[in-house]
Amino acid sequence: MPTKKITIATDAGHTLEGSLELPTGLVRGAALFAHCFTCTKQSRAAVSVSRALAKEGIACLRFDFTGLGGSEGEFGRAGFATDVADLVAAAEELLDRFAQPILLVGHSLGGAAVLAAADDLGFDKVAAIATIGAPSDVPHVLQRIDGDLEAIRKEGEGEVTIGGRDFALSRDFLEKVENTDLLEEVARLKRPLLFLHSPTDDVVGIENASALFRAAKHPKSFVSLEGADHLLLNDADAHFAASVIASWAGRYIPMHEDWPMPEDGVVVKTGHGKFGTEVHTKSHRFVADEPTSYGGDDTGPTPYDLLNAALGTCTAMTMKMYADKKGWPLEGVTVEVIHERNHKDECDHVEAMEEGRQMQALNRKIALHGEDLDEDQRRRIIEIADKCPVHRTLEGELHVHAVVQADRD
Repeated sequence: MPTKKITIATDAGHTLEGSLELPTGLVRGAALFAHCFTCTKQSRAAVSVSRALAKEGIACLRFDFTGLGGSEGEFGRAGFATDVADLVAAAEELLDRFAQPILLVGHSLGGAAVLAAADDLGFDKVAAIATIGAPSDVPHVLQRIDGDLEAIRKEGEGEVTIGGRDFALSRDFLEKVENTDLLEEVARLKRPLLFLHSPTDDVVGIENASALFRAAKHPKSFVSLEGADHLLLNDADAHFAASVIASWAGRYIPMHEDWPMPEDGVVVKTGHGKFGTEVHTKSHRFVADEPTSYGGDDTGPTPYDLLNAALGTCTAMTMKMYADKKGWPLEGVTVEVIHERNHKDECDHVEAMEEGRQMQALNRKIALHGEDLDEDQRRRIIEIADKCPVHRTLEGELHVHAVVQADRD
């Protein structure tokens, strides 16, 4: 999936650095991810959740809070209120781009920040909110700081260590963290809420999730991340949380209906990737793409994969239909199809070949499953394979016509 680097201007006068994960194909909506305390947009949870949402058609922006990662500003003078302001600025960027309510997702203190930011942003701009390992009281983060906080309150500034990294914190930072009643904020939320938390989280205890859940109004949901650590350092835990959020979010960011399914044939439309293209049939949607070796994002089968699949599936269906009609004990069919671009073996047998024209072929390997089939039944089932409708279309006189239409957007 394509990742686009963007910058976000803040009211404080500095810029934030973000990475926007874009779906390949149609975009159904957008989400904003807030990383954990002193982490960056490159945290495992941030990357996993963002990309899982993009696979579901939801563009996701992960960004660095003030003074962290690639963002400007001073972390030590920011505090929780600045995080909330950063979130609002980033959310406005998404709202300008996608013009519809967005999903807010936050990890750890980032989870607390999205809960607080929803009120400032306006509930009409928020589709739903999901948190991972969020504290129920913002001052909880002060427990993770190694340093003399009382000295900072008296002197105005001091050095501390957070997660093995050194920071200079100000008195203002501490005050902004301490003067937040998050449970009161949560009680006012009028949006769908999802809380994910590990019962073995030794940084932010599971009692925080209980407090948040009790304070929240319905619709609200809780998912246990049993066995996971606070930072979701295990890939399996991060991917599980990401898949749950992506699936849950689909209920609140449904697929657009402004591009209806075709009554006949297929409709395809390019998306945000280099080659990624969404395919709509009368009742299905899926993505076709090119592999990364050809400059694509490998988010779906290639056009030739689809061509091979058309012949393979039609072959298998025709043989199964024929055997069923005869009442023969065919248990199943496996068809392997390979496209050969330069079919030299048959070129000598083709008369009046056009100059520069290349002979191509589709090679099938067919396996019939069913121990009770006799040899005559097997032979006749294989013979019928060449009579499948797609086979006849490909070997018949096929013409392709193009009509230029007005822009449908």
